[in-house]
Amino acid sequence: LDASMDTWNFFYTCLMSLWLHRFYIYSAVASGVSIWIVIRFFTTKTKKKVTEPIRFGNPATSEGTDDKLVNGYGTLQAKDVYVTGVKIFYGSQTGTAKKFAAGLAEAIISLNLPVEVISMGDYDPDDCLADETTSRSICVFLVATYMDGQPTESAAWFCKWLGEAASDFRFGKTYLKGLRYAVFGLGNSVYVDHYNTVGRSVDRWLWMLGASRILTCAEGDCNVAQSKHGSIEADFKAWKTKLLSRLQALCRGEKKPCSGKCKKGKCKSSRKRNKESSDHEHGASEYENTEAEELLETSSEEEADAEEAGGTNTVVDVEDLGNIMSHVKKAKQFWRSSIGMVTFNNCVYQLVGFVYQLLQVKNFGLIYFLFPGYKLIGSHSGVKLCRWTKSMLRGRGGCYKHTFYGIESHRCMEATPSLACANKCVFCWRHHTNPVGTEWRWKMDQPEMILQEAVDNHQNMIKQFKGVSGVRADRLEEAMAVKHCALSLVGEPIMYPEINQFVKLLHQHSISSFLVTNAQFPDEIRNLEPVTQLYVSVDASTRESLKRIDRPLFKDFWQRFLDSLKALSEKQQRTVYRLTLVKAWNVDELKAYAELIALGKPDFVEVKGVTYCGESSASNLTMANVPWHEEVVHFVQELADLIPDYEIACEHEHSNCLLIAHKKFKVDGEWWTWIDYDRFQELVQEQERSGGSKTFTATDYVAKTPPWALFGSRERGFDPLDVRYQRKSKARDISGC
Repeated sequence: LDASMDTWNFFYTCLMSLWLHRFYIYSAVASGVSIWIVIRFFTTKTKKKVTEPIRFGNPATSEGTDDKLVNGYGTLQAKDVYVTGVKIFYGSQTGTAKKFAAGLAEAIISLNLPVEVISMGDYDPDDCLADETTSRSICVFLVATYMDGQPTESAAWFCKWLGEAASDFRFGKTYLKGLRYAVFGLGNSVYVDHYNTVGRSVDRWLWMLGASRILTCAEGDCNVAQSKHGSIEADFKAWKTKLLSRLQALCRGEKKPCSGKCKKGKCKSSRKRNKESSDHEHGASEYENTEAEELLETSSEEEADAEEAGGTNTVVDVEDLGNIMSHVKKAKQFWRSSIGMVTFNNCVYQLVGFVYQLLQVKNFGLIYFLFPGYKLIGSHSGVKLCRWTKSMLRGRGGCYKHTFYGIESHRCMEATPSLACANKCVFCWRHHTNPVGTEWRWKMDQPEMILQEAVDNHQNMIKQFKGVSGVRADRLEEAMAVKHCALSLVGEPIMYPEINQFVKLLHQHSISSFLVTNAQFPDEIRNLEPVTQLYVSVDASTRESLKRIDRPLFKDFWQRFLDSLKALSEKQQRTVYRLTLVKAWNVDELKAYAELIALGKPDFVEVKGVTYCGESSASNLTMANVPWHEEVVHFVQELADLIPDYEIACEHEHSNCLLIAHKKFKVDGEWWTWIDYDRFQELVQEQERSGGSKTFTATDYVAKTPPWALFGSRERGFDPLDVRYQRKSKARDISGC
């Protein structure tokens, strides 16, 4: 009995001890399990690496490896292709870059990699560059800097497109995500102010669009006295050696090769690259330490800023815009981002760089930053090349105005005499970077100067398409003569005090006028001289939804809105309501829309799905707010049922847009929504000569609508004379029309 009691006491003591120390036991078990999982993970990963065959980028090489495995072990391993080939792009004026490209191609062929050498003049980045994000190819750019820091003639269009895309928020920061690239610039350090500016710009623009460097941008110098290796040929040879080494590493799937020059056991971090970028800007070659860089290399702070603004040739007067455009906000944001990168070792360098960039922004970079791709005129006007102009130059179809009204998109100039606006719409495709105001408070430029500068700038932008792949020579010649002007670029054109004189000047030059207003200036609408077609944006049908969507500045915005529609009903020439559908915002108030149509009695009602223009702190719209074309069609059909004097006339599926027209434009069962532009010019000149006593109406200058433009046609609004281009890549529709 005593022995049994002792045994029980022993077990009891052990159990109590375990219970009292249960927390430590749980911790030990958890630690053991964690260690076991980690060991198993790394063991499995190591075994996988050992058993995998070496895979190269060339399919032929991989095939040979697999054949050996089959013959030796009877096992076929899956092939991983890390590099499918190399594309070498060159822009050359004297032939040096072309010669380098040919030599580089021969060297890459020795690595058993497919190579394609492409002249930038024969390549259309708008169509093809986004495809490289999924092709697993490496893109190498050999670009020379020509006179005054400009690209060579063959590379001019490529660089222009890339620069505009990089500064256009509609493309986004991930447009070229997945593209891997390296840049070698050719220049002459004798021209200090423009040394290798094109190579640096191409490198920066690609990075801004989300592409990944495999090597830091390198620079060859024709000035043998300053060249790092004694000549530009030697500079290129040294860089080529680094590139070939990196290509071999990439073919093996390596992502973080190390040169052995690490400090404290770690490879160089991004804070070291900031210092390297400083050396790069002062002409020093950076490609000596490229083997220590990561595959997905980050950029220095200076690349994140659009410092290329200094190269624009626009005529800009920012004196009167300075207090309105938010350069202080821009500076604060820049300062915060700069502070995040400042370290103890380079704080002075970052601070000096920040001050320099701030001065750049304050002087002229701000304007370029706020309006990328714009040509600014004077102190309050601007002009920009519409994407549909580019499309029609290539024979790929025109905008919805071509389908609905017969304009020639390649001869249309998109402009505005007033960058300012009285609304801050949630779907504004400028993301509210333009100034806002309820009254004119700028130094006014004369309409003659605005028109002349607008036409000159527009023609200069058209000229840059000469020699661009796919551009039709006949349309390029026609585009030099502006025939239409869409006063809808940005802002509120009707705010311009001399808008009537400006419109008259357009007509005197035989240029038709399409003017858009946001329905906040009823008196200006009443006083407006005849225009070819007058638009009013009707973005909502109730006071609450208009306030939520347009976010107008006027306190009496709703009364102004209604008065503007009443003023529109008094016009004798063509009038249009423009409805922009935003899903979950303004698609459910059909009856209210019908009442507004009865109030303004427009000749036409355009209904268009909202275009998503990217993320913005100014708006919380997402792709979920963009209606499908079928949803727009359903909305239009329901709306047409509520307005008996109107019918659906036309459709432009590519713009997600439909046209409802008054039945007075349907003659003997046929629609006449197109415009006889020559007849309009005759009528407006007759009215002016008569002192306004001889008037005319919208039905006096109509033209028959072709069958392909009608709603329900097989073409769905696409002109059969053109060829529709379907993008193969993930590129998004960035329509600004």
